[in-house]
Formats: sequence, structure tokens, C-alpha cells
Amino acid sequence: MALSYKAKRRWSLVVLLIGLPLYVVVSVSIVGLFDRPGVLLEMLIYVVLGVLWALPFRALFRGIGKPEPEPEPEPEAAKEKAE
Repeated sequence: MALSYKAKRRWSLVVLLIGLPLYVVVSVSIVGLFDRPGVLLEMLIYVVLGVLWALPFRALFRGIGKPEPEPEPEPEAAKEKAE
């Protein structure tokens, strides 16, 4: 079941405003449990974690920055059945 354009926009806002800050807090907490690695390794960990959060939401974010698509016209056969 595909989401409508408006639903995709709303869910993407939820993910960005609620989900992303929660992910950051959890990520920093988990990394904080271990001894501090070297600066380069720590930066690599945060870069990888920064990319990983977005992978499950690729389909949700795809097309959000574009204008809302026009509704598709109904086929002629569907119009005749409605009459």
C-alpha cells in the first residue's frame, strides 16, 4: 500500500522531528558506554551511524522536496461505469 504525497510529508516530519533526535540520544548513549576510542575511529562510528538511520526511510523521503504531483485522470472506462 503506497502512501499519498501528504502522508509521506507528514511521516517524514515525524521521523525528522521525533525519531532522529531519539536516534541521536540512543547512539550517543551506546557509544558512551565504551571506553573512548581514537578521534578518527569515533568520527567513523558517528558517520556510519549518521548514514544508517536514513537507510530504512529512503522510500519515505524520496520525492518529498518536489512539488505535489497532479492527480492522474480517470480512464474513460471508469467514467462510463460511474454514469
